Amino acid sequence: MVEGFLREVKITAGTVPKAVIAPHAGYIYSGPIAASAYAQLAPPVLRSPDSVGTEGGARDTIKRVVLLGPSHYALFDGLAATGAAAFATPLGAVPVDTVAIRELCSRLPQVSVRDEAHADEHALEVQLPFLQVVLSEFKIVPLLVGEASDDEIAAVIEALWGGEETRIVISSDLSHYHDYETAQQTDSETARAIESLNWKALGGEQACGCRPICGLLRAAKERGMRCRTLDLRNSGDTSGDRGRVVGYGAFVFTQN
Repeated sequence: MVEGFLREVKITAGTVPKAVIAPHAGYIYSGPIAASAYAQLAPPVLRSPDSVGTEGGARDTIKRVVLLGPSHYALFDGLAATGAAAFATPLGAVPVDTVAIRELCSRLPQVSVRDEAHADEHALEVQLPFLQVVLSEFKIVPLLVGEASDDEIAAVIEALWGGEETRIVISSDLSHYHDYETAQQTDSETARAIESLNWKALGGEQACGCRPICGLLRAAKERGMRCRTLDLRNSGDTSGDRGRVVGYGAFVFTQN
């Protein structure tokens, strides 16, 4: 399924993004939109009608992915790291950068290990099969964002920024349960705010992952980065039911 979504993406020439925002709903709803972001992270090369792969370039350069997303089920202050050694999917196990997590917890008081927050959470895990298909060997730094300020989140992102070996993925859907036309209007306004790096314009009504998005926007603004919208649709476009829809966007961040 993931390979099929990637095959449908039209690749645009340009710099491999440092960060992406991708949705985290069920793949039948948001998978095509998420693929728009991941195909830019490491553009796929079609080897046969039944497979998608990438060769060289970012696929082999990227060794660590920082994953930030909202906590849908657990309430806590700060950001929740994990004590797990790996996250498993049907495509295999993805190792956790345990050294980075230990350093974060020792340096930044807003970060702590809270495995209970990760137990039922899907927001980070649904990103992993896309990463497993487009990248080679890599580790993850999985962080769920609870009650944390933009400054606190931006500080974590800065601490993990790294170089060419590191990329950042923010997991977030957009508006929830509006009619189709209202969702289109709301999500278009949200996309404009994200593109302009205006974190102060975003709240929970615009995106369930507004906190990690705002942290990224703040860090990106300080670094003079540029954001571009790749795809902006909702579940009415992918599932056909336009009564109560959820919005999805794919965004990429590159250096100006």
